[in-house]
Amino acid sequence: MNFVSTRIITADVRRLVGFYEEVTGSKLTLYTEDFAELITEAGTLAIGSTRTLQLFGGDHVAQPAANRTAIIEFRVADVDADCRRLADRIAGSLVQAPTTMPWGNRSLLFRDPDGNLVNFFTPVTAEAIRKLER
Repeated sequence: MNFVSTRIITADVRRLVGFYEEVTGSKLTLYTEDFAELITEAGTLAIGSTRTLQLFGGDHVAQPAANRTAIIEFRVADVDADCRRLADRIAGSLVQAPTTMPWGNRSLLFRDPDGNLVNFFTPVTAEAIRKLER
């Protein structure tokens, strides 16, 4: 088995596509008005509209903007530099300024326009760096 992707369900695909393009500096592929992907070496972040829920059994399968358990994480080269770069964009959605966590990552936590938690992190201890070498 190989973990491939995480999909966010949203009522506004273009809004989330624009947000993730801005914060990651990467272009997402918008396949249709209902589906887009950010493909990285480690995996894919997919964005699907609420209309796609009908393909999975109906609206009761997932609710957009209702996540309170998952954190979408991106490893970045310099989390402090990204925090400065994104300061205006994430000012109203900042959850935690860059902080070094007990497991050795320096993390910046903020919310996307749908309220999903996003973590930009940089491993800063030797153990954290070694753990993430792949």
